[in-house]
Amino acid sequence: MVKTIAVLGAGANGAAIGADLTRANLDVVLIDQWPENVAAMRARGVRVEMPGEVLTVPVQAFNLCDVCTFREQFDIVLMLVKAYDSRWAAELIEPYLKSDGLLVGVQNGMTTETIADVVGPERTLGCVIEISSSMMVPGVSVRDSNHERSWFAVGPNPGQANDRAEEIAALLRHAGKVSVVDNIQATKWMKLVSNATTLVSTALFGGSIHEGAANPVSRELMLRSGQEALDVGAALGHPVLPIFGLTDADVGQSNRVVDLLLETLLKGFTLPSTKTTVLQDWMKQRHSEVNDLNGAVVAAAKRLGLKAPVNAAIVEMALEIESGRLKPDPANIRRLIERVRELNPA
Repeated sequence: MVKTIAVLGAGANGAAIGADLTRANLDVVLIDQWPENVAAMRARGVRVEMPGEVLTVPVQAFNLCDVCTFREQFDIVLMLVKAYDSRWAAELIEPYLKSDGLLVGVQNGMTTETIADVVGPERTLGCVIEISSSMMVPGVSVRDSNHERSWFAVGPNPGQANDRAEEIAALLRHAGKVSVVDNIQATKWMKLVSNATTLVSTALFGGSIHEGAANPVSRELMLRSGQEALDVGAALGHPVLPIFGLTDADVGQSNRVVDLLLETLLKGFTLPSTKTTVLQDWMKQRHSEVNDLNGAVVAAAKRLGLKAPVNAAIVEMALEIESGRLKPDPANIRRLIERVRELNPA
């Protein structure tokens, strides 16, 4: 039987993945909340620009307001909305998900429990995504990491059969490399460690991940942020697990895990010009996922009675940027150091 698939959230990553699934002759529709993007995809298809290759793929594209007109339910929904949009997006699509269907949160952040709270754990599958892409023009996904440099991890909830994870892995292999893992929550926390290291911090400085890592001072701040996230994850009971295609042996040297993740990201998944999703959001005058990234580390640390001063300072400054009181700038490196000292005086 042919599976029916929806990609809910057809931005840079969602449009590219939807195009990959369409090219594989799967029955897939793309749903997005940006009207101009949907109009462009309907008129010209999805244009995916990758290093050395440009694809244009005709797709079935729908606006959010079209969802209420759907007469059939989906077997699989890949959800690629922002982490902070997870609950309402899951509520929106739940009536259109089959009783034995799967809603897969292909997102940053610890969104699996939120999704399961809406559709039930038996219809939820956790997923980690690592694709570097941007969408500044409607219908055009600029994908810096091609299929060989894109990576996913999927895994079942406790008590859930692993064959469902294998089913989604087979689907996502049309878009990149996929690992099937036993502990998806710990794997998602490891991705949060990487995100806490890179996404918001380098956006604060107004540059790319490569530029932030090349500056010894900003790199040290980035690594401290990631280490705080790793330590909080350990306190939560999450083991240190390999991501990005690394092995258990690679991450066995726990005193350099954060540095290893950063170097792997720089060498394998991004270009020197790659802007983080957070910086892209700020360029578009949009709210970022800071509260679901570094903010999640701070919140967990507070519950545990721990400190995460670098992450806390990053969150404070990010929210100042989003309120218009501050702008992304290399001078924020110095400001961040001062803020950390204020939050954690010697």
